[in-house]
Amino acid sequence: MKDQFRTHLYPKSRIGTYDIGKLSSSKHHVCGLIEVDVTSARNTINQLKTNNYPISFTSWLIKCIGDFANQYPLIHGVKKGKRKIITYSSVDISIIIEKEIDSTLVPIPYIIRGANNKSISDIYNEIKNAKEQLINDEGDFVLGDSPGKFMMNFYYLLPGFVRKFIWKRIIANPSLVKNLIGSVILTSVGMVGTINGWIIPKSIHPLCFAISSTTSKPGVIDSQIAIREYLPITILVDHDVIDGAPAVKILKKLVDALETGYLLEKKPPFGSEK
Repeated sequence: MKDQFRTHLYPKSRIGTYDIGKLSSSKHHVCGLIEVDVTSARNTINQLKTNNYPISFTSWLIKCIGDFANQYPLIHGVKKGKRKIITYSSVDISIIIEKEIDSTLVPIPYIIRGANNKSISDIYNEIKNAKEQLINDEGDFVLGDSPGKFMMNFYYLLPGFVRKFIWKRIIANPSLVKNLIGSVILTSVGMVGTINGWIIPKSIHPLCFAISSTTSKPGVIDSQIAIREYLPITILVDHDVIDGAPAVKILKKLVDALETGYLLEKKPPFGSEK
C-alpha cells in the first residue's frame, strides 16, 4: 500500500527562525548548564502576587539579567572586525511571546529596551501589554517597535542567499545588532509548558539564556535536607568576546543573586530608581 502524506504550507514566521538557525553556526558560543535554587525567590514572588503586586518570575529574571549584564558589559559585547569589541551602555533583552494567528500559536520576538533601567513591575506590565497587542497576520513579525509589515513581507519573498547576506551584515554591525535583535535573548519553555531538564538553544545573540521549568527535589540547606525548587538554565556566551574564566565568575555572581532573591528584599518598585 502506497504511503499517504500531507503537504503543509511553510509558515512565514519560521523563515526568520530558519535563517537564524543556519547563521548560529558562525557564533563561537560556550555553553553552560547550571541549576539554580530559586525557592526563596519564588516564595517571595508568589506572596507579592497574592497581594496583587504586578510581578512575575519571568519579569524578575529579566530584571536580574539586565542589571548584571549592564554591570559587566563585556558579557554581552559584540566583536567588530578583527581587533575591536563593542560594549553597550544599556541592555536590550529579546524574549519570545506566543500569539495566535489563524488558530495557530506563532512565536513572535519582542525586545525589552533598557531592561536594566526598568523596575520588575515595569517589565511585567510591558510583557503583559505585548501579549495583549493585537496582530492581524504573520506580517506583524515583531511586536512593539516593528520594522513594518511591508518590509517583513518583502523579507519573506527574498531568496535564501539574499536573506543570509542581510543577516550577516546585521550581526557584523553592533548598532544593528542591538537595534534589531537586542544584545541578550531569553527563551523560556517554562512560560508555555513544563519540561524537566535543560534545552540547548541556537542563537546569534552575544548572550543567550534558555530557561526550563522549575523542578522540586531534595537539597541541602543549613546542613539539613529539604525539598527545594531548582531552575535549569542554559547559558550561551560568545567566546570570541570573553574568555571562559571571567565569564564563569560573572555568571556565578548572577547565580548567587538569583538564589538570594536579588532586589526582592527591597520595597517596591524594585529597581526603577536606577
